[in-house]
Amino acid sequence: MTGEAAPLLEIRNLVVEFGRRGKKTRAVDNVSFIVNKGETFGIVGESGSGKTTIGRSIIRLNPTAGGDIIYKGKRINGRLSTAEDKQLTREIQMIFQDPMSSLNERAKVDYLVGEGLYNSGMQKEERRKLVMQSLRDVGLRTEFAGRFPHEFSGGQRQRIGIARCMVMQPELIVADEPISALDVSIRAQVLNLMSRLQRERGLTYIFISHDLSVMRFICDRIACLHKGVMVELADTETLYQNPVHPYTKALLSAIPEPDPDREKNKTLLTYNGNSRGYSIDKLLWSEIEPGHFVNGTAEELAGWVKESPPPSLRA
Repeated sequence: MTGEAAPLLEIRNLVVEFGRRGKKTRAVDNVSFIVNKGETFGIVGESGSGKTTIGRSIIRLNPTAGGDIIYKGKRINGRLSTAEDKQLTREIQMIFQDPMSSLNERAKVDYLVGEGLYNSGMQKEERRKLVMQSLRDVGLRTEFAGRFPHEFSGGQRQRIGIARCMVMQPELIVADEPISALDVSIRAQVLNLMSRLQRERGLTYIFISHDLSVMRFICDRIACLHKGVMVELADTETLYQNPVHPYTKALLSAIPEPDPDREKNKTLLTYNGNSRGYSIDKLLWSEIEPGHFVNGTAEELAGWVKESPPPSLRA
């Protein structure tokens, strides 16, 4: 998505590390991107690539070791006042991957959905009205409010998780693999629900997944992450039609084919990463065509573009 307006969220050279002093592991290394208001920005990669770490850093669950997270023009990583923290909690919410472990088994649905409203000074009756409306908005009956999470199916539990986000009336939602724990028949329902709520409320999503086939359905732009490093970023169709980085090509080759014969005969690509041992400082984040960025050394970039030139560079 393009436009003159400033981006809703901007990540600049983000670094996240885990571990003790002297034994730290860098989970996210110098990642930068912007998210425009109203779009769905996808982050894709294999397990351990740092996708969830980025999402948790945006909602301030993971501390950052470097870089800036800019929301509405203001840096939000680091110390904030109590009022600023409460405001961010309301405006930025997260849908977690596992709809069972993210819900307190000992609490009823009405408390789970309305928990974020308890510190708002809202009256009990007003809070209950918002909870009931949020349940209806995600396709759940209001009588479910008095039940416990274990009484619901996986799809219903994820809807409760979505209702818990929506009741806060957020502007930005980080969806961390929100359908990976669901049956295939339920996934489309949850994706359609999220798309409808986005249209109705003008929401902005950061959609995290390892499944590129799902990302194509819901995302406007997609960034590929490999071992904490962003390797490619482009509009969704550009990424599918003209992938440049070998890791992106490997991810796309792993998408299952509906035709059994094509699935049996297709060639799976692999990518072993930085086998040459060069420093990340040698990598260049280059825009090979408008909106299409690739990360690699100068030599690699020349070879990749020659092998798979973008449409604007083809003879």
